[in-house]
Amino acid sequence: MSYAAYKMMHWATGIEHCASGFITHSAADFTPRILPVTADDLDSDWPASTKPIGPVPNLVTAAANVLEVYTVRIQEESSSSMDSKAAAEPKRGGVLAGVAGASLELVCHYRLHGNVESLGVLPNGGADGRRKRDSIILTFRDAKISVLEFDDSIHGLRTSSMHCFEGPDWLHLKRGRECFPRGPLVKVDPLGRCAAVLVYGLQMIVLKAAEASSGLVGEDSAFSSGPAGASRIESSYIFGLRDLDMKHVKDFIFIHGYIEPVVVILHEQELTWAGRVSWKQHTCMISALSISTTLKQHPLIWSATNLPHDAYKLLAVPSPIGGVLVIGANTIHYHSQSASCVLALNNFAVPVDGSQEMPRSGFTTELDAANATWLTNDVAVFSSKSGELLLLSLIYDGRIVQRLELSKSRASVLTSDITTIGNSLFFLGSRLGDSLLVQYNSGVGAPTLTPGAKEEVGDIESDAPLTKRLRRSSSDALQDLVGEELSFYGTGPNNAQLTQKAFTFAVRDSLLNVGPLKDFSYGLRINADPNATGIAKQSNYELVCCSGHGKNGALSVLQQSIRPDTITQESLPGCKGIWTVYHKNLRSDSSKGAVDEDEYHAYLIISLENRTMVLQTANNLEEVTENVDYYVQGSTIAAGNLFGRRRVIQIFARGARILDGAFMTQELSFKSSNSEAGAASEGTIVSSVSIADPYVLLRMTDGSIQLLVGDPSTCSVSVTTPSVFESSDKVVSACTLYHDKGPEPWLRKTSTDAWLSTGIGEAIDGADGTTQDQGDVYCVLCYENGNLEICDVPNFSSVFSVDKFVSGKSHILDTFSHGPANDPVKLMNKYSEDVGHGRKEIPHNMKVVELSMQRWEGEHSRPFLFGILSDGSILCYHAYIFEVSENASKAEGVSSQSSINLSSISASRLKNLRFVRVALETYAREETPSGISSQRITIFKNVGGLQGLFLSGSRPAWFMMFRERLRIHPQVCDGPIVAFTVLHNVNCNHGFIYITSEGALKICQLSVLSSYDNHWPVQKIALKGTPHQVTYFAEKNLYPLIVSVPVLKPLNQVLSSLIDQEVGNQFEHDMSMEGTYLVEEFEVRIMEPERSTGPWQTRATIPMQSSENALTVRVVTLFNTTTQRNETLLAIGTAYVQGEDVAARGRVLLYSVEKNSDNVQAQVSEVYSKELKGAISALASLQGHLLLASGPKIILHKWTGSELNGVAFYDVPPLYVVSLNIVKNFILLGDIHKSIYFLSWKEQGSQLNLLAKDFGSLDCLATEFLIDGSTLSLIVSDDQKNVQIFYYAPKMSESWKGQKLLSRAEFHVGAHITKFLRLQLLPTSADRTNPGSDKTNRFGLLFGTLDGSIGCIAPLDELTFRRLQSLQKKLVDAVAHVAGLNPRSFRHFHSNGKAHRPGPDSIVDCELLSHFEMLPLEEQLDIAQQIGTTRTQIMSNLNDLILGTSFL
Repeated sequence: MSYAAYKMMHWATGIEHCASGFITHSAADFTPRILPVTADDLDSDWPASTKPIGPVPNLVTAAANVLEVYTVRIQEESSSSMDSKAAAEPKRGGVLAGVAGASLELVCHYRLHGNVESLGVLPNGGADGRRKRDSIILTFRDAKISVLEFDDSIHGLRTSSMHCFEGPDWLHLKRGRECFPRGPLVKVDPLGRCAAVLVYGLQMIVLKAAEASSGLVGEDSAFSSGPAGASRIESSYIFGLRDLDMKHVKDFIFIHGYIEPVVVILHEQELTWAGRVSWKQHTCMISALSISTTLKQHPLIWSATNLPHDAYKLLAVPSPIGGVLVIGANTIHYHSQSASCVLALNNFAVPVDGSQEMPRSGFTTELDAANATWLTNDVAVFSSKSGELLLLSLIYDGRIVQRLELSKSRASVLTSDITTIGNSLFFLGSRLGDSLLVQYNSGVGAPTLTPGAKEEVGDIESDAPLTKRLRRSSSDALQDLVGEELSFYGTGPNNAQLTQKAFTFAVRDSLLNVGPLKDFSYGLRINADPNATGIAKQSNYELVCCSGHGKNGALSVLQQSIRPDTITQESLPGCKGIWTVYHKNLRSDSSKGAVDEDEYHAYLIISLENRTMVLQTANNLEEVTENVDYYVQGSTIAAGNLFGRRRVIQIFARGARILDGAFMTQELSFKSSNSEAGAASEGTIVSSVSIADPYVLLRMTDGSIQLLVGDPSTCSVSVTTPSVFESSDKVVSACTLYHDKGPEPWLRKTSTDAWLSTGIGEAIDGADGTTQDQGDVYCVLCYENGNLEICDVPNFSSVFSVDKFVSGKSHILDTFSHGPANDPVKLMNKYSEDVGHGRKEIPHNMKVVELSMQRWEGEHSRPFLFGILSDGSILCYHAYIFEVSENASKAEGVSSQSSINLSSISASRLKNLRFVRVALETYAREETPSGISSQRITIFKNVGGLQGLFLSGSRPAWFMMFRERLRIHPQVCDGPIVAFTVLHNVNCNHGFIYITSEGALKICQLSVLSSYDNHWPVQKIALKGTPHQVTYFAEKNLYPLIVSVPVLKPLNQVLSSLIDQEVGNQFEHDMSMEGTYLVEEFEVRIMEPERSTGPWQTRATIPMQSSENALTVRVVTLFNTTTQRNETLLAIGTAYVQGEDVAARGRVLLYSVEKNSDNVQAQVSEVYSKELKGAISALASLQGHLLLASGPKIILHKWTGSELNGVAFYDVPPLYVVSLNIVKNFILLGDIHKSIYFLSWKEQGSQLNLLAKDFGSLDCLATEFLIDGSTLSLIVSDDQKNVQIFYYAPKMSESWKGQKLLSRAEFHVGAHITKFLRLQLLPTSADRTNPGSDKTNRFGLLFGTLDGSIGCIAPLDELTFRRLQSLQKKLVDAVAHVAGLNPRSFRHFHSNGKAHRPGPDSIVDCELLSHFEMLPLEEQLDIAQQIGTTRTQIMSNLNDLILGTSFL
């Protein structure tokens, strides 16, 4: 392996930073809510709970390098007159303050070339501030700042300014230091006048915001050019805090209530340490500086000294109070220019002057590592390190704060950041558990909920049906938060005069997180298929991960591909297609809406090579082919329902039948559209069909189209050829109908036509007397030349057209309304066309072979448009609205042509409709697109409660819709899938049927236990403790894992365990200390995966002794020298953690595990245990022997059946072994501080030899062997988030006669890799063609990180590597990177100031290469030509990489 590819497969999910602001809309865009009129007697009961919900800002989250912007959608409580359907399904969290539910909807997400160090939102100041928007400020190491704003025209973020204080010009800012404990920290002035960033410890960058335009004309011109812009940064400058006599800055913040921006800085004058705390305790102080951005002066206004040394965070108190809170581990201080007060949280709080008079809170707590945000202007919520929510109230009079009061609230998830969204929601961002969106409501006086409602709120989380609850979140993060209704009262003496505030909380939404992944193992799924081969065999496995921490600890079970639960299966060779249809009798259903959802399918139609089968589906599947009037003599092309499910239409090659149940009511036959082609008309038959009640669109094999128009009153159909296409020679390559349903059809909003937007022609009377809101039907066409057109049906007047849709531009818009000029999107894509125009056209064979457009359920959902190209790639677009201002479009209209009929045409065009391209990276393309185009997209509205589309073909995949975001999950377990349809009947509730290419028909359901709203489907099993390491016991299908649970113990008991018994008792006088101390208690749990009978079960537990930590658990195969047989045992290595005064000891434990036939408990019996000097931090089996890392040496033991006897040892790791890997008789060992060692074991002389080591000092986290054919490489990840690959070459001169390991590649991953897993690469298309190639013995490494991301490093052959590397160099410049970050600098090895010789750059970055597919086709061809290869070649290399690494 000289070359490798780095590829992410599951992106980071642990949210580290979150903020809220008006990013995609301004505060003025909200219309005030009109309160429902309530009866008079209710008014008195609900004094405070109906506070109107104000404008709701966006939520911005950052997880490692993933930036996401969400909109919060609030469902208000529906009044009783509303339809019963919405009210029937209660939303999560119950009804609170008139809100029935709130959810997060994704606006845009980006993966940046750099980890976000801190995140701020720059609010818009000024008089018209409500009409402007906010901007996002991101900071990156070492001193890079990017300001992003949302641009409506591209429906995404655009960089508005970049500020960089790195490089040779700014070296003096570091003052000789190379290593800094934290990255740049950004804070923003609450009025948006400026922002400040602290870099390099003591340098402050001030970013001055641009003033709002002032003057007479400013008002007018600012708004004529479309919506108002966002806040921007005008200029930046830097000043040193060292000049102001500050040494160690801990935090800073802008405070409210001053005319100029005022920043308060918390800094420590001289450091102290634990041994001197009793003598030197109060070392911190705060200084308030007034920042004058014009004069660049920073006078000190006021300061406060004598703050405790453990103060670490500032919180600005909102106006009208003002001032700042200083948060320490044991105290909270309030300071302003005129007043100050303090609250002690526990007994460790020491007053400054020795007097014991400090106000204390009613309970003891510690606030180190807490996060806080303001709920109201005088109540802040704190999230502590134990996951409790605490409320801090400021008791104030005017602007003087008299005292602080702290009260307990609920428990929730362990947070990493917290932000308030609007005036009634807050978001808990977490990297240790699932992040939560919580609604809060403050009532004055008694709690406002009536007793009846109280019960409802308490149990709403437990009342939901089981499947819903499981899918929602299996972690325990929310249970205690949603418990009984919360109210708390002030505890001060003058309780009577206080306005008591009561808060109620309801959890509204949660974002799934699988990080931090400490360890994982690879085992079989429950429904694995033992006979599977090739890529389908990978679907038998799953990844069982240790994720979370403390009470958020969980076992995450991840599966890359979906494996449905099969109900039944039949053999049915030669199948071409499959459809299910409904049949509704003429009985008029009063509760029509509710029935539609749950109506069972009536018939299943199966199309075979030369006949059609019809089955009845109501109860069981019975064949009724003989007794129905369906066309059964040949194969069917499509079938579906018309006229509100009262009729079925069946379309075959030369005709169609309309059926009422089993009886035919009408038969049609199709003739060729071109009349002069008389003889040729025999050849034109139907090629593809699209049904949108009451229309059916047919595409013939000759590229012409015909429309069947249904008449709902007579339930009959007539054939028409659209007049536009009668004489035209335009050949249609693909077409589809799009039904814009709903009371407010979405596409109408994109047209500026007055009568269209009012929606006159909406009620069409059905024959059964019910008025049906039909919505509008559109036809989407793609021509052979690659252009796309949307027409309205049935007139076929064009309302939207795009040139060269096939090239896949990043944004598409109507070319008719927007001339080639004056549009930013067009200009971006235009220059590339001009360059390549004369030289290269689109290759002739590229055309769209299938189209589909769909808008799924949901009040705010927008349509998606899918196009499958003839080379197998898929274009996916998401529609959005961008209103061009009147002036711009007028000018354009005049210049183009001023004839009247043009303007009348343009009136009905969808001129505000645009589409933005969505990346589909995880999807591997079809390998060999077949010549015959069979329809591959099947839309589903409800499969197990999910909606989306299923893509059949040789690489089947599910595209599921969550929060306006597509999640792609492949399904590889059955190989290629020919046809798919949904099925809902008695035995199969909201399931589906598919037919494999082998001819098996399977009826299945999706597993209800997995949550699909994640990069991979995941199931979380809560452990109520921290998982540390997991391993797979393959023979018994069990997972032993190390779990530690925090336990409170009496302090004197803890202290007595820290004393070395031999030395004697050193501190008797102290033994009477009161209090408790939190100690982690370890155990090894043996868990069995869930079966059909129930969820994951703990089959046995092995408890550790007190103060003994289990460090490693492994399943080892040892050769028993007495019986001469191999035994598989469970080995555990432990260490006693007893403080620095006690010599380290550890135990090695061997257990045998037996499973009974009744499978209730596993029998675990201890076979052997032995205490050794030093911690047993890693163990492994080496050719039947047991290798232990015991303190500063490694020892090899042989097993006699009752004893472990040492055979060989080597004093190799200087400090502590973090990982041991073994291949044959080679040993790779990683040390916590001294990098890696490579040893071998020789049986003859029974000796361990050191072959080579890395001479650098590297803090290893994980190691593994990388095998490529016959070459062996050593890979190691370190604490600076890098990966290095070494190799052993004793013949090379620079290896010092083989003592030194040489570097083969190095790469910055940007996340802490905690585990590598070696898995064999799968054969791809390239390998199958030449079977003799040396590609059979190739292994990739799957890795997991602390951010919750999973990726892999896979070996590449040199030719592919050179090709992809030159492409990567091109893409650095060809792609506009978000936030202006450079991918090359991000991927450089980070040495954090240590001396490091740069190694070769032999890893390609697939995160950057994935942008290639998103470029327009012309640019792809251009770049491929420049690097001397073809687009097909690059695409097939990237595709092979996806296929070769689909391990799960």
